[in-house]
Amino acid sequence: MTDVEGCFECCIKCLGGIPYASLIATILLYAGVALFCGCGHEALSGTVNILQTYFEMARTAGDALDVFTMIDIFKYVIYGIAAAFFVYGILLMVEGFFTTGAIKDLYGDFKITTCGRCVSAWFIMLTYLFMLAWLGVTAFTSLPVYMYFNLWTICRNTTLVEGANLCLDLRQFGIVTIGEEKKICTVSENFLRMCESTELNMTFHLFIVALAGAGAAVIAMVHYLMVLSANWAYVKDACRMQKYEDIKSKEEQELHDIHSTRSKERLNAYT
Repeated sequence: MTDVEGCFECCIKCLGGIPYASLIATILLYAGVALFCGCGHEALSGTVNILQTYFEMARTAGDALDVFTMIDIFKYVIYGIAAAFFVYGILLMVEGFFTTGAIKDLYGDFKITTCGRCVSAWFIMLTYLFMLAWLGVTAFTSLPVYMYFNLWTICRNTTLVEGANLCLDLRQFGIVTIGEEKKICTVSENFLRMCESTELNMTFHLFIVALAGAGAAVIAMVHYLMVLSANWAYVKDACRMQKYEDIKSKEEQELHDIHSTRSKERLNAYT
């Protein structure tokens, strides 16, 4: 029975040392980054297929910077974001464990306050910068959602209004230069095939999910800022308490030394 109680107390102590706030923020961050990177990558691949199949665009020979090269660059940026924030989430979890009561009991007040305060302040600044970056990513991701919404609206209007001749020119979105004319109209066969295909609908919804993932990453960064601010305040108060305890123990030691000295003097005088 004693072993069972000891095991239960050990489990309770381990569960009490888990930084649940950091854990929730990490799960939200990983989910948002996974949605953004996975769906964004597939949406970009779908965009390439749509441009090549229905708009009859081809890659420019040589090292010219065209829309396909930009899409390839965006894909590599997505790879970097996925790897970087996977590591950053782990670091934030380690920081969360570092400032819990379990680590405090293990290493003592002095080590956690001197190291944890600097680490928390550094992560607060870094997380704030990442939050601003994710706000920019969210705003940038809304652009293809807007473009595909316009294209989806044109497809929908052609089915509602018979005889409507609507056109979509890629030059108005900056995808091609002014000198190139890549325009597709509702009367063309390519437009009808594109609207009837599932590829357009799938790519549109993938961009929407990628936008939601970027928004979830922003929320995770805000959550981390709250957690890190609370941790920083905790280690700051712990540092002040440690200084107070040191001063108090020093004063008590001085009073004890004074009392011992006076007792010895009285004893000597009596002798």
